[in-house]
Amino acid sequence: MKHSRKLFWFVLSLTISCISTQLFAANTHYVVTNDDEAGANTASFYVAGGSASAPKLTLHKTVKTGGSGRGPEGFAAPRVAVIHDSKDECVYVSDSGSNDIAGIVVNTQKVAGNFKASSGDSGDLNGIGVAMNTKYLYAAFTESNTLATFKVLAGCKLKFVKDVSAKGLQGGSVDGLALHGSMMVVAYADGSIESFNISKGAPVSNGDAQNSTGYENNGAVPAGVDISKDGHYAIFGDGGYYVEVEVSDISSGKLKATVDFGGPGGGLGAGQNSNQAQLSPDDSVVYISVNFSGEVTAAFFDKKKGTLTYGCNSGALNGFDKSWAYTMGLATEQTQGTGTVLWVAEYAVLGSPSSIGILKISSKNGSCSLTESSKSPADDANSPGLESIGAYPPRPF
Repeated sequence: MKHSRKLFWFVLSLTISCISTQLFAANTHYVVTNDDEAGANTASFYVAGGSASAPKLTLHKTVKTGGSGRGPEGFAAPRVAVIHDSKDECVYVSDSGSNDIAGIVVNTQKVAGNFKASSGDSGDLNGIGVAMNTKYLYAAFTESNTLATFKVLAGCKLKFVKDVSAKGLQGGSVDGLALHGSMMVVAYADGSIESFNISKGAPVSNGDAQNSTGYENNGAVPAGVDISKDGHYAIFGDGGYYVEVEVSDISSGKLKATVDFGGPGGGLGAGQNSNQAQLSPDDSVVYISVNFSGEVTAAFFDKKKGTLTYGCNSGALNGFDKSWAYTMGLATEQTQGTGTVLWVAEYAVLGSPSSIGILKISSKNGSCSLTESSKSPADDANSPGLESIGAYPPRPF
């Protein structure tokens, strides 16, 4: 009888522990970084907290990925991918020094493995960009100009499927990528863009490679890529002399010529370089990382017409040009509405820690504001130049 009671209480306590761990993960919002450390790479998990008036981030755990990074690379493509479904909750981080993808279990923050593509795949030029759906993860290797397809397995593991060549019209490597349904859209570092059909897993070109309108007009280079919730439009954040974003209608299954917003006319406000552009969860706002000016601009997006109009600007964020030099990757805390809180990767000045800026979002009746939290920024001492962050739970498209 005593042994039975001990067994009962042991099983009960173990069950409660497992449930509490899962509830903790389910109810917690994280920011996950790819620290991209030269040598042993790490991913840092931050827990979202604070109040509505003063949101904050607290470092929860730093995880060794098991691979190596290359240090700062100045690359727009995301190097963190997050999946949230009924089976697994996983974070995937690219290790550009060791040319692998690390799979990390969200609940435990433990590495499930390091997964390589073919022996010739290399991210030595500008790193490895990643994007995924629930079935496949795609990795863009910038040195070898290849797109690798991995099948997503249980337990945050991956299985390499095959490579395809991916090179821009002027020979550039992939600088940004995004998925929606059966379509992948990529931007190359030479001003050209292209789409691929991924209905059977491995990408097959749709034969629509073209130079963007912004590139033809003023040398702007599409970099970061996002796709609208309904899959109607592809949105490109441009690197260049201005705040510039391009939109392509992809409803036909191919890229149409991009429509250019901002640029020399200043329609999206002042500032310089806008590599990252990301839609809000409700498709109503595009958040633009104005890299060289240390700020973020919000533009209203008309999802019926595919047009952008200026909304608001954050101004230079705390510590800009002192402890950090550029705003980089973006993510929202909430998965509905305009996202409530916007997180911003901040690329360190030599000798200082990188950081994550925290902005409160307000959007109503055709006006908006981006206000920095009094708890911003959160330091990331592990990253010599933070570029990529991911949100858990991820935006649902």
